[in-house]
Amino acid sequence: MTRRLAVLLLAALLLAPGCTFTQREEPRLSLFVGVDVSGSFARTPHFKDSLRFLSYYLYGHLHGIGGLEKPRALFVGSIGGDTPNEPKAFYPIQAFERKSAREIEAKLTELFSAQGNYYTDFNAFFQRVAETVRKQNLVLAPITIVIVTDGIFEVAGPGGKAVLPPYEKIDVSGLEYLARNVTIRVLYASPKVAAEWERKIPRERIRIWPVEAEVMGGWREQFENQPNLEDEKRLWKWIRDIVDHRARRQTIL
Repeated sequence: MTRRLAVLLLAALLLAPGCTFTQREEPRLSLFVGVDVSGSFARTPHFKDSLRFLSYYLYGHLHGIGGLEKPRALFVGSIGGDTPNEPKAFYPIQAFERKSAREIEAKLTELFSAQGNYYTDFNAFFQRVAETVRKQNLVLAPITIVIVTDGIFEVAGPGGKAVLPPYEKIDVSGLEYLARNVTIRVLYASPKVAAEWERKIPRERIRIWPVEAEVMGGWREQFENQPNLEDEKRLWKWIRDIVDHRARRQTIL
């Protein structure tokens, strides 16, 4: 009898006004980050700035600071190679999750400091993302792909000579039905290139959100010199509002 009364009392407390029972939700987001190591981007001041920005971006997401969504899975790899469709290593979440923002920046610099006359074949990168989603059983979970790049599409032509195909040739079809929510965020492109990405890449469900290089420069202005990085509220809000902005779906056929 005493046990029954205890159960009834607990049920009454849970149903009483003002009493809520919340269950911690497990992270669902799959976050992919691509770093453009082609000479056209890696030799510009934006390259170093992009690695520093990514160190804060990854740190904030990994710790869920300021409302940033914690990822279930994280993979970071390069965009660019010496040969067409050259496979690239994807470094997993374990390479970054127990590091400070400064340590993440050092790791990114170590991994992506090599610069060269690489092709910027976005198709190979997106294909690698799709393969990883399937192999890691991440299908149906929200997918965000963040690439730091000048956005210029460059592939190998006849005799190995670099050519610039039209942006309509960027192929994201392999990502279309992996999840209901797939967003590609293109950071550090010029306004003209950003417009090409947003307007010309064929897609049905995928969202593309470009943030121009001039706008990305504003992230450094958000620091308030707080003792703890977690208290840099302006920075985390800027990232939420400017970079992680919810893009609208736009069908381009």
